[in-house]
Amino acid sequence: MAQDPPPRRYTSLHRTNQAHQTRAEIAAAARRLFLERGWAGTTVRDVAREAGVAVPTVYAAYQNKTGLAWALADAANLTADLPRQIDELESTTDPRRHLAAMAAYDRRAFETSGDLITVLRDAGRTEPDLADLYLRARLGADQTRLEVFTSWPDGTLRAGLDVPTATDIYAALCNIDVYTTLTAERGWTPERIERWWADALARELLASA
Repeated sequence: MAQDPPPRRYTSLHRTNQAHQTRAEIAAAARRLFLERGWAGTTVRDVAREAGVAVPTVYAAYQNKTGLAWALADAANLTADLPRQIDELESTTDPRRHLAAMAAYDRRAFETSGDLITVLRDAGRTEPDLADLYLRARLGADQTRLEVFTSWPDGTLRAGLDVPTATDIYAALCNIDVYTTLTAERGWTPERIERWWADALARELLASA
């Protein structure tokens, strides 16, 4: 009786998976050190030691310390569940629900990565590359709001408001400083902040709040 051939070993997939795991371990190590020691107090060598890999492995994965910061910024989008926000925005034409979906996304981003966002923003005051990273992240968030607000029919925004001003008001309400003040100093839960943001945005931006 013929024997079945042994299961095929997908060597290339194993290599790909190992590479992803290594990158994830490096990124996790970088996050821990950035939060513990700050941006200036962390070197690529420190990250390699914390991750248990060689220094050239870190450079091969992320090029440099700024590359690590970009990776962590991308990871913040993943933990905030960007696909969920997209689904929620596309599932309705109701401006109130659009605002609620964006507020929920911001809450998730700040809840999971607010400490890292603060570290990178503060480091950007002396590191031009990080200042550029933070600015591009903010502009990306603004672009989402612009796209949503311009999709609304005329008359949706309060009288006297144009889309750029509405975008500015959104940014003034939903940001890491407001989130940190309410959670760390005022004892608000993230859920309460999300609900308040959604209600406040509707009051400030919509003609029929």
